[in-house]
Amino acid sequence: MIDKVPEGVENNKGNIYMASTSPPSVLKAYKHQFQKDFSLFLKCRSEEMVAGGRMVLTIQGRESDDPSSRECCYIWELLALALNEMVSQGLIEEEKVNSFNIPQYTPSPAEVKLEVQKDGSFTIDRLEVSTVNWCVASGNELCNSDQVNDGGYYVAKCIRAVAESMLASHFGGAIIDELFQRFEKIVGDRMAKEKTQFFNVTISVMKN
Repeated sequence: MIDKVPEGVENNKGNIYMASTSPPSVLKAYKHQFQKDFSLFLKCRSEEMVAGGRMVLTIQGRESDDPSSRECCYIWELLALALNEMVSQGLIEEEKVNSFNIPQYTPSPAEVKLEVQKDGSFTIDRLEVSTVNWCVASGNELCNSDQVNDGGYYVAKCIRAVAESMLASHFGGAIIDELFQRFEKIVGDRMAKEKTQFFNVTISVMKN
C-alpha cells in the first residue's frame, strides 16, 4: 500500500522491513508514507466514483496496533534472516542488506478507518480482519512433514513473485535462486513449529 521506500529508513540495519528491532523513526517513516499514499489513492477514487457508488478493498495488514508485530512483519523477518545468513558466509555484502528495504505497509483496521474518515468522501459500510494460514492444508493446526515441504515451497514462491525484481535489482540476479532455497527451508521450519498466518484488512465504503 505504498509506492516507494520511505525516506529516513537508512538506520534500519539488518532488517529489510519494519521489525521488532527497527528504530521508532523507521516505523514512523513507513506510517507516514502509507498515510500519504493511501490518502492520495482515496482522493483519486473519489473523483472517479459517482455518489452512492461502492468500493471494496482488501489490503494485506494486521490486527494489532503494533506496526512491527509478527502479524505483518514476520515473513520479511524470515527473508532478512536468509539474507543475513548469506552475509555471514561472505556471499552478500552487509552494506547491501543494510541499504535494502521493502516498499510495503501493512495497516491496522484503525489506520485504514482513520484515513477514510480524514478524506471525508466515503461512508464505511464494513471493516474487518481475516486470516489466511501459510499452510492452507492444515486448517488451524501446525503443518505435518508433507505439508511443511509443500507449504514452504509455495510461500517462498509467493514471496519470490512479489520481491524478486526488487532483490535482483539491488543484489544482482546471481543470488536469487540460493536466497529463496534458504528462505524456503526457513519458512518450512517455522511452519512446522508455529501457527503462521497472513492478515488481511477488508473495507467496504460508499461514495458520499
